[in-house]
Amino acid sequence: MLAAEPRGKLANLIELNQICRKTLSVRFKVFFDRFVSAKDVWRVLPPILTRTKANGCDPWILAIDGKWLHRNGVVMIYRDITHSENIFWSYHTSESYSAIYFDLKALLGLLTADGDANSNCLPSGVISDWKGSIVSGVRDYLGDIPHQRCLAHVVREAKRFLPKGSSFRAVLVLREIAKELPYIKTKKEVAGWKAELIRWETAYDCLLKERTYSQTEVTKTGSRWWYTHGNLRRAWHLLTNNWYPFFVHIDHNLLPNTNNSVEGVNCQLKNKLLNHRGMKTPQQVSFLFWYLSFTRTKTKQSLKKLWDEWKTGKSSEKATGNVT
Repeated sequence: MLAAEPRGKLANLIELNQICRKTLSVRFKVFFDRFVSAKDVWRVLPPILTRTKANGCDPWILAIDGKWLHRNGVVMIYRDITHSENIFWSYHTSESYSAIYFDLKALLGLLTADGDANSNCLPSGVISDWKGSIVSGVRDYLGDIPHQRCLAHVVREAKRFLPKGSSFRAVLVLREIAKELPYIKTKKEVAGWKAELIRWETAYDCLLKERTYSQTEVTKTGSRWWYTHGNLRRAWHLLTNNWYPFFVHIDHNLLPNTNNSVEGVNCQLKNKLLNHRGMKTPQQVSFLFWYLSFTRTKTKQSLKKLWDEWKTGKSSEKATGNVT
């Protein structure tokens, strides 16, 4: 962590405290070894959503996303985007169904800690990047709740399949249709967008079915073949396989159509890790957990509460287990 600290800041810190770099590293090690868990932060600094009403909560939207540490696991972030607050976080080796299930079970346990009286503290809707594990976890644990797919992710993926420098008009036209998604606000505009897709299919359907046959490879059923325009087909299926999660936000005013709130948090986490290169995975996890904990400290009093909680020694989770 300290090895990559901006040279001026580190030099000032060392000079101010009249200690060497090695001593400073040793003093920070205790914070890497032990952090305040998301559950303890919830208990010490209850999120805004639990304080909005004496009997229950105002409607709020849950956003779910993950910050990957390259191939060394993922820090899952659960954010109340209505009140712009990170309410829960965890580390897992992958963004699997069991990881999402584990987190949602813990989160719902916190939301309903006082029994059925707090059942209306459950989120009014969810927004995510629509990974299968998240979709299944939300359906199984939150039931039939409005679940919006992040359209920024959809457009980004469509652009990857449909390069703007392509020489095929079909690719460029479909790319422009995909880019319209985040700007659709009414059911009339939805109908118009779907009509554009139908017109595109009428004009270019032949490209979706075009095949290329190998001149050298032969299978039991004949020459090996593949679809000539594979990425075009992938983009088409992305935009047409399941329209429903694209437009949930139209019927639910609180739901945004993008996950930009969590994407902003991820961007901050990425920048923090870049500024502190050289940390191993356990250190990275501890560092991010501390950062997310500090996002809940709005005053000096709340910071003192967090500090007092850490000093009691109750939080003893390690950074690479199923920590929350």
